[in-house]
Amino acid sequence: MARDRFKTYEEFWPHYLAEHSLPATRWLHAAGTFAALALLVFFAVTGRWLWVPLALVPGYALAWVGHFFVEHNRPATFSHPWWSFVSDFRMLWLLATGRLGRHTHAPE
Repeated sequence: MARDRFKTYEEFWPHYLAEHSLPATRWLHAAGTFAALALLVFFAVTGRWLWVPLALVPGYALAWVGHFFVEHNRPATFSHPWWSFVSDFRMLWLLATGRLGRHTHAPE
């Protein structure tokens, strides 16, 4: 996929959702994001600032498990890292508030 395939985030968002079509992938992303946030808070509270980058490991690890073994596709992180990162949190919020189904037309 060419990096310039999507000119705007609004064009990217439906693609992102299509790449996360299965509930297991969405829940793996959610678990990874929550784990990363929990580690980030833990490292900040305990003053382990040099360890903060390690908070990314569970987030990406669980997300990539979802892509490679559940969806069988390539993570959007490789082509659109910033939009993918933002979309992870957007998807997590929509999932947590029960509104993701409106965007995916699929079961949450």
